[in-house]
Amino acid sequence: MAFLSRKRTPPPVKAEPVFIELPELPGVAIRLNRSARARRYGLRVSRSDGSVTLTIPQRGTQKEAIAFARAQTDWLSEAIARMPSVTLVGYGQSILYEGQEVTLAPGQGRLPLREGTTLFVPGPEDRMARKLESFLKHNARRRLQSATEHYAARIGRNFSAITLRDTRSRWGSCSSKGALSYSWRLIMAPPEVLDYVAAHEVAHLVEMNHSPAFWSIVEELRPSWRKERRWLREEGGRLHATQFRAP
Repeated sequence: MAFLSRKRTPPPVKAEPVFIELPELPGVAIRLNRSARARRYGLRVSRSDGSVTLTIPQRGTQKEAIAFARAQTDWLSEAIARMPSVTLVGYGQSILYEGQEVTLAPGQGRLPLREGTTLFVPGPEDRMARKLESFLKHNARRRLQSATEHYAARIGRNFSAITLRDTRSRWGSCSSKGALSYSWRLIMAPPEVLDYVAAHEVAHLVEMNHSPAFWSIVEELRPSWRKERRWLREEGGRLHATQFRAP
């Protein structure tokens, strides 16, 4: 009896992103993004990592997109200049921790210890960045777990899990199964900002959207949410600008 073999359809090949560079802005890589939803050309500078995206509508052309970008070089230069400079952690450097500037210094013992505006990190300098990152992740999990449990109890909802990530596009998310995910870098933000993000994601346990009903829940949980969201929009780039690579 003969058997017919089925050929497996290979998975679609994901197109590599296309980047361009303008003569007026040497060294700035601009990613081209063709969008079926866009109605016009647009430029965006990410607040999280400073990356530049040039959006092209479905019927637009790359030639017209480049002409649009070249006409916006003054704005683009100013937007890039406003981005926070990258900080590579090391002894003597300052980072944000719970919304305050702390200076990193060599420490004793096994665990980092904060005293006033100094954060003492023990161990050899070539391992300091990894130890500091682990310390921040540990405290982020502790604080986010506590805040999430607090707000979930207030609205009488349960969540299934909490995951920490180093996301660039969002500070938190909530799945349809009640799993919450947060950026561990929130531990560097002021505590009230971390609490706002926790309240925001917990509100999604009731409303999986950003409808007026959703914001009504956020308002109930965090009446000061507008100020805290504004801080993330204006200062959040500083959290991503801190790099935990060994010097």
